[in-house]
Amino acid sequence: MASTEAASVLDASALMAHLNEEDGAAAVRDAMEHGAAISVANWAEVLSKAAEVGEDPAQLAEDLRDAVTIEPLSETDCVEIARLRPLTIGQGLSLADRACLALAARLGVPAVTADRAWKNAKIDAEVRLIR
Repeated sequence: MASTEAASVLDASALMAHLNEEDGAAAVRDAMEHGAAISVANWAEVLSKAAEVGEDPAQLAEDLRDAVTIEPLSETDCVEIARLRPLTIGQGLSLADRACLALAARLGVPAVTADRAWKNAKIDAEVRLIR
């Protein structure tokens, strides 16, 4: 998807909920309809999970091309991802989780996730749980 103004940033868990028709999929579709971005780290995670179960990641990328905006990570985002590490280690947030949060903070929009641990993390970003 061409770069547009995003209203939210999706975590891999949110996009996977949509793809697998899990609880919360409707909330993810709503976010996508209003303009959703995803970090390259989370994008790689989604494509990797698809490949793991035998799906073609290139085909999935093509299928989702117009549904989400793939956002690169900046040097500043990398510093924020590192800064978040000690603040979120207790909740087990991965590098991709922190990439989602850093991107959401940079864009000034909520991070959308299925991961309830994010609500207990000591972070400044707004978190929207899909379930």
